[in-house]
Amino acid sequence: MRPFSARATQPTRAERVRSILVVAHSMTVVSDGVHTEVRRLDGTGAMGHIHLHAPTEGGHAPAGERVPARLEFTDIAPTPVRDRLRARVTVTGLLASPYSTDTEASTCMEFGQAVLEDAEGRTFVTLEELERAETDPVAACEAGMLTHLVDDHSELVPLLLRLVRPTPERDMVRAVPLALDRYGVTLRLEYPRGHRDVRLPFPKPVTDIDQAGPQIHALLAAARRVSHRNGLPA
Repeated sequence: MRPFSARATQPTRAERVRSILVVAHSMTVVSDGVHTEVRRLDGTGAMGHIHLHAPTEGGHAPAGERVPARLEFTDIAPTPVRDRLRARVTVTGLLASPYSTDTEASTCMEFGQAVLEDAEGRTFVTLEELERAETDPVAACEAGMLTHLVDDHSELVPLLLRLVRPTPERDMVRAVPLALDRYGVTLRLEYPRGHRDVRLPFPKPVTDIDQAGPQIHALLAAARRVSHRNGLPA
């Protein structure tokens, strides 16, 4: 676990991977050349469906009988931004037996590696890092909160733009919330020939979902205090 500090303005890579695994609604299991789409993860997430353990633990089958497998996840923005794919997560390892969707029991998987791929590149995350990381308390509610902001309070997005530094270029087409996590809000600024993502950190990280609303209101209050000299609408 990483201690909170004023310098923490975005999740660690391990926190992102853990949150994606915990709140995933679906995944693809690749084993023996077969791709199996699993769409019954609601309420349990991948870590409730697949039990990840270290190679020294739970060796229920001889090494020769273990089945190599790959778990694939996609993190898609819930809002209608350009390029909605935010990240891919791949977890590889060994199953104690061939994967089957016919059981409700958790499947045991000897952890190999986890890989996070996003706009910043590729990062490898160890099992120890995953186990130390905390699930983002906002993750399960992120989609609903962002779509509510876009659908019912779209007038607040231009207000948040007052906090963006450097200020958006004049040819910006639109700004759309891209992500929400315990550390802040990410906006995607779309331009005729591309886009730019900007982070607006909360005054302090959220430790409980009930704190998310007040932290968003704190950002809005800060935006209202910013001068109008940049010409952006309120």
